Amino acid sequence: MSEEEQFNEDEELDLSTLPDDELVQQMHDDLYDGLKEEIEEGTNILLERGWGADKILNDALVEGMRIVGIDFRDGILFVPEVLLAANAMKGGMAILRPLLAETGAPPIGKMVIGTVKGDIHDIGKNLVGMMLEGAGFEVIDLGINNPVENYMDALEEHKPDMLGMSALLTTTMPYMKVVIDELVNRGIRDDYIVLVGGAPLNEEFGKAIGADAYCRDAAVAVETAKALVKEKREKQAEGVAA
Repeated sequence: MSEEEQFNEDEELDLSTLPDDELVQQMHDDLYDGLKEEIEEGTNILLERGWGADKILNDALVEGMRIVGIDFRDGILFVPEVLLAANAMKGGMAILRPLLAETGAPPIGKMVIGTVKGDIHDIGKNLVGMMLEGAGFEVIDLGINNPVENYMDALEEHKPDMLGMSALLTTTMPYMKVVIDELVNRGIRDDYIVLVGGAPLNEEFGKAIGADAYCRDAAVAVETAKALVKEKREKQAEGVAA
């Protein structure tokens, strides 16, 4: 088959003719390729077939983004492609979010994330936020250039599991410690998992400022967030049982 014939065949693929399992597989492929309209169409078809919003989220979207995350981590996909995949995921999420809210389905965790004061870089932070949303987290993004007060106000308002801070400049890295020290001063440090990331950081720096973990990229951030939130939930459950 020539490339042109293959292209025409792909163009003519009618998602509504696919059985559920093949449609979900096709959505994984479409997410991987960053095809937002196809993801929206697939999401609507599954809803029409009686699928619950949470099942579509987990089986089609989260699983698709998990595959994207693995290939990003392994250097098969790069930032522009992951941003496209995350944008396609957002198309599906826009349809599902109100339905998920109606069912009261809880996110697997909640995170406040923002770039620290003096720093206006946000591509890495945006990618982490998108990948976390893709994994089923609720993400509150504070944007760039955040003084300590912004973080404290957001923690009070949203009561997240995690706080994420990003910095791309060596001169703004130390501000992360200012924020963590303020958590300690207020006696609320243990209430939150604190993740830090950004090109000039490393694991030693994360430990030195008192963060729970340093995440070198968005894929690692998702894996770390999942593991630490699970651990936190288990400890809380043990506390309740005790």
